[in-house]
Amino acid sequence: MKIVYFAWVREQIGCDEEPAPEGAVTVADMLDLLRGKGGGHAAALGDESRLRFALDQLMVKSDAKLGNASELAIFPPVTGG
Repeated sequence: MKIVYFAWVREQIGCDEEPAPEGAVTVADMLDLLRGKGGGHAAALGDESRLRFALDQLMVKSDAKLGNASELAIFPPVTGG
């Protein structure tokens, strides 16, 4: 699985995408593993209420199981204008 970042999440982490660490069952588990990297990961992913998630381009909540998904996207809420 790969993790893809968008908008200010990408800017704080410093990359567009990266391989997912092993051991996560849910999106929330993955966030915990990624926060453990410290630095930009901890800053960008620290407040889950400011984030949205998609597994293989389908919107999910943080309690969603990763299953066999090939991509987890993490991004801020999108607003229209």
